[in-house]
Amino acid sequence: MPPAIVFDLFGVIALTQTPEDLRRIEAVAGMRADADAERFWEAYWALREPYDAGQPAADYWAAVAARIDAGFSGETVGALVEADMESWSNADPAMVELIGELAAGGLVLGLLSNIVGDLVPIFEAKHGEWLAHFKTLTYSCEIGVAKPDHRAYAIVADRLGLAPGDCLFIDDREANILAAREAGMRAEVFRSPAQVRELVASLG
Repeated sequence: MPPAIVFDLFGVIALTQTPEDLRRIEAVAGMRADADAERFWEAYWALREPYDAGQPAADYWAAVAARIDAGFSGETVGALVEADMESWSNADPAMVELIGELAAGGLVLGLLSNIVGDLVPIFEAKHGEWLAHFKTLTYSCEIGVAKPDHRAYAIVADRLGLAPGDCLFIDDREANILAAREAGMRAEVFRSPAQVRELVASLG
């Protein structure tokens, strides 16, 4: 069996939020001042891991609201979910092209993503063609743990039918890379499609 490459999704294949996305979400949340926006984003990220691991959207946004002493109506929560999901739904064409190349070359591909449950059907509907190149799509919201929890790496390796040491993991976050190495994987911080091609060539 050829070596397997396990990719993170956001910040590697999928694009991260643009400044325009951030301003839209802030507007929906009613964050008018810079200080309000700063508190909002601190709460957004500090409380994100349970949401990635399967927490319902309403509970996540209630926790964000409580942390910043705000009150989000049901309508506002619905609009926040919509804006948030839209902000994470785009992919990098250069990486999509690379995924196709790797699959055509016979490499086994896996995906390990911290992703909220509401986004999965949106992302799969929009990007199903290239996601089909992956042998397994392992989502934090599905397995109940998020990177850098070591169990996430063991689960994706098991789904690929491989030992962790047979997998090369690519992620944009240093903490996730260090955890993957501790779990037994070879792992590298993502820099560019060219870097991934060089890593693949090094696999022999």
